[in-house]
Amino acid sequence: MLIFWQQRLVLLATPKTGSTALSVALEPLAAIAVQRPPALKHTTAQRFRRFLAPYLETASGERFDVVALMREPLDWLGSWYRFRQRDDIAGSANSTEGLSFDAFAGAYMSRPQPAYAQLGAQARFLSLADGSLGVDKLFCYEDIGRFVSFLEERLDFEIVLPRVNVSPKGVTTLSAPLRTRLQMHLAEDLALYQRVKAGETA
Repeated sequence: MLIFWQQRLVLLATPKTGSTALSVALEPLAAIAVQRPPALKHTTAQRFRRFLAPYLETASGERFDVVALMREPLDWLGSWYRFRQRDDIAGSANSTEGLSFDAFAGAYMSRPQPAYAQLGAQARFLSLADGSLGVDKLFCYEDIGRFVSFLEERLDFEIVLPRVNVSPKGVTTLSAPLRTRLQMHLAEDLALYQRVKAGETA
C-alpha cells in the first residue's frame, strides 16, 4: 500500500497485480510505503476505509482517492499457482510443487482449503462489507499502461516499472469441466472484472 499525501491518493496493493514493482518504482514519492508484513502491505479496501481513511481525512482535512488494479481472475489464479512453485518454498505447506493446475484449482474451490490454496479473492479484497466497490478507480492489470499513465499524470512523475517478484513459468491450462466449475466459483470476480474492462469503475 502506498499513500501519497500531497496528491491525496492511496494505491492499494491487490495481490498478484504488480504491486511489488509499483512499490519499487513509486516508494520515493510516497509519504507512506507499507512493504511488510504482507497483511499490511495488502490492506483490503474494507480495512482501509474502516481504519485508515478516517485518520487520513481527519489529519489532512480532505478525502483521499483510492485506486487499485485487478487481474483477469483465471490468470490471477494461474499466477498464484506459478508463484508457489518457486524453488525457495519447495516442500513447504504453501508450495504447489508437483501439483497440476487442475489440482490446484480444485483445491482453491474446496472447503477447507489447503494452505497453498488459501488466496482469498480479488472481489472480496476490493469490496466493502455491503458488497459495494471500496475503491474510487479500478484498472485492469492487463492494461497496466493505462494505469501508469493515470499515475504519471496524478503524481507528475515518469514511471518505469522494474521486473521484480515475477512468477516462474508454468503450465496453467485447465480441463474443460474444471474451467466451467472455476468460472462459476469466481463469478463475482469475473463480473467485476468485466465492469473494469468496460470502464465502469474508472
